[in-house]
Amino acid sequence: MRLTRKGQATKQRIVRTAAGLIAERGVAGTSIENVRTAAGVSGSQMTHYFRDKRSLVQAVVGLQADAVVHSTELDSFDALREWAKTQVQRQVDNGCAGGCRFGSLASELAESDPATRRALAGGFDRWEVALRDGLQAMRDRGELRPDAEPDRLATSLLGALQGGVLLTQTHRDPRPLEVTLDAMLTHVESYAVRRGQGN
Repeated sequence: MRLTRKGQATKQRIVRTAAGLIAERGVAGTSIENVRTAAGVSGSQMTHYFRDKRSLVQAVVGLQADAVVHSTELDSFDALREWAKTQVQRQVDNGCAGGCRFGSLASELAESDPATRRALAGGFDRWEVALRDGLQAMRDRGELRPDAEPDRLATSLLGALQGGVLLTQTHRDPRPLEVTLDAMLTHVESYAVRRGQGN
């Protein structure tokens, strides 16, 4: 569907509104009518942009997948530590409530249908690629030993993040996330090539 600039803005507002409601209430607790009212659009506008709730939810998945792509390169030990610090601070700012928006979507929707599961997997893949590419760049520059495996380290970092966020959300305490990310980054740093150390 080719949209005017105004139409694109309206559609984006609907998706952003839906994303906010779903983050608060979950997919099951958010209806098309909830979104329509909160976005301030008519029923005909809703059906014009989204044929049903499933298509709206898939748009929300796409929006949240875009949000996990990092604008800064994660290609140094300092950058990775700053990334971890940002993740912990985000939970602190939210009172450790709500968890990871994308992770929560995945938990609720992974078994809903194959297309949605693939979209969710793709979002996690994009996050993992950002981590892997940074680690690969560090290894290429000789900052990580050749036996460091960027794929495995990236998967482990993402797993530490998601598991840590879930524990932090459940306990309403940022420490589990802080501890899990610190442990994984300490593991990554164990592959560092020290001055005077051959590679």
